[in-house]
Amino acid sequence: MQLIQKQFNKWLSPEVVAEELIKEWGEEGLIWLDGDGSQYGRWVTIGIDPIEAICCRGIDTTEDANPFKVLRELYPGHWTGWLSYEAGAWIEPKNPWKRNEMATLWIASHDPIIKFDLKKKIIWLEGQQKGRLKMMEDILIKIANKDQSKNNSNNIYKTKTNLIEINSWKWLTSKANFKEHVNQLKEFISEGDIFQANITACCEAQLPKNIQIIELYKRLRNYSPSPFGGMIIGCKETKGEAIISASPERFLKILSNGAVETRPIKGTRPRLKNPEDDCDMAVDLLCSLKDRAENIMIVDLLRNDLGRICKPGSIHVPQLINLEQYSHVHHLTSVVKGQLRKNKNWVDMLEAAWPGGSITGAPKLRACKRLHEIEPIARGPYCGSFINLTWNKNFDSNILIRSLIIKDSIIKAHAGCGIVADSEADQEIKELTWKLMPLLEALQ
Repeated sequence: MQLIQKQFNKWLSPEVVAEELIKEWGEEGLIWLDGDGSQYGRWVTIGIDPIEAICCRGIDTTEDANPFKVLRELYPGHWTGWLSYEAGAWIEPKNPWKRNEMATLWIASHDPIIKFDLKKKIIWLEGQQKGRLKMMEDILIKIANKDQSKNNSNNIYKTKTNLIEINSWKWLTSKANFKEHVNQLKEFISEGDIFQANITACCEAQLPKNIQIIELYKRLRNYSPSPFGGMIIGCKETKGEAIISASPERFLKILSNGAVETRPIKGTRPRLKNPEDDCDMAVDLLCSLKDRAENIMIVDLLRNDLGRICKPGSIHVPQLINLEQYSHVHHLTSVVKGQLRKNKNWVDMLEAAWPGGSITGAPKLRACKRLHEIEPIARGPYCGSFINLTWNKNFDSNILIRSLIIKDSIIKAHAGCGIVADSEADQEIKELTWKLMPLLEALQ
């Protein structure tokens, strides 16, 4: 079927469109791949009422449940969903993996989709089914004809109602336990068992009754805008499951011509209100030998992952340890690029690099084994990815950090820290707080 692309003649904010679409169809099956208007967050994609949804559960490594096998068999279209960290069970079945109640893979095909160019303030409708495309265009016209004051994103979602109080979150890992976990990993590192590992902690809370997931996400995106965030709400087999994300990290971008890019983050400092103090934090991060060592180790790991699938000599590092600044944290980000071999595709690359190096460690699979032994619960979609395959077979994905995982009436918030030989447990606890508190504060 031929792809139809139509420009809509009025600008509407993604928030308003998403909310109005939910009034038409309900929240189930909504995808919202968001951006912050920056260089890497220029585009927003929204879809609802999927024409097909596929789900894989568990870590039983049988052919029928293999999420990578399912991804290889997708028919052409626009597909969006999540892949959980424990999909690693199909990469290394000899390693132990924890079972999670969330779907290992949920992915849906949407036709049409709505694309928002935040830079040029242009909306595009894309689809292959003329009838559904016309129906979506009519809904956008109806939205545009409403009172335009309601479409002003600066005036909406400013309610002062508390959703989840900070003190209502229940910690599944105490500070004392986290400190112990850091020291355990340092022992493994000193013994030469591993070089680095990304240890995580989790807290959970009860959702308010009758709360819409979109209300949570609106709070999060307003408080912590990000280039690779978004919201995905499951449907059918994954009813009651959802993810909202303020991720600053791209995992893999793979163009239809085989060009591959990954943007690992390692190194974090908090943003401070005083400009001079904030600048001092940025300089401290840039000059930190420990953080630079973390970043370089993961760059080497990802170069190795890409080397398994990319053409020899094509892998290069155009950006090594660059400072990037977000609303609540400073980060160190590097960029690794390569070119797929002719007989390889985006699923081969995803499988070769899974789980992401920046949220596991080095050597990767050995680090995963040690993390399994130490962490009390499964990660699920956290440290997994939002994945998106477009009509023309371009693929993009994030790392699901700074993300909240929802299952029925429970919401979970995770955060993690990279541990190396000279890590200090008390400092890692501070870093955990820098990363986690903006998520909790956004929802209070």
